[in-house]
Amino acid sequence: MLHTDSITLTIPPKKSIALIAHDNKKQELIEWCLQHKDILANHNLSGTGTTAMMITRMTGLTVKGYNSGPLGGDQQIGAKIVEGRIDFIIFFSDPLTAQPHDPDVKALLRIAQLYDVPIATNRATAEFMITSPLMNATYERRVKNFQREIVKRSDSLSDWKEKA
Repeated sequence: MLHTDSITLTIPPKKSIALIAHDNKKQELIEWCLQHKDILANHNLSGTGTTAMMITRMTGLTVKGYNSGPLGGDQQIGAKIVEGRIDFIIFFSDPLTAQPHDPDVKALLRIAQLYDVPIATNRATAEFMITSPLMNATYERRVKNFQREIVKRSDSLSDWKEKA
């Protein structure tokens, strides 16, 4: 049985970076990728469908594509965060346009926050993150020990059932 309240997860020097952009922000993300192509080329890149395809075509970077955001791509990226397979997210979101998949976007942001995954939602934050000395370094982040929480919940539910 696990006894610690948190665990340490390591972000390696070669990061797995998810690249995501709403339609009105795709061109801006592509320009940003071109500007930082030399850095991005040293990392494992993935992204939601259309964005990944456009970045690959227009920059020559290899970007593994998942489904388009409205077709579940945001949820796929979120699942990869839970699996520990995404270390870093660049998500140029459009705050002025309603998105049909807003609940999926909100869920992705929540999972990134829960697992302490660095996430940039605009160009300025992306600039700070990509130029950080931590970009090519190992970084250890501490997250809640969710396995322990599951055991505690299971135990409390078992106690409740025994009392019933």
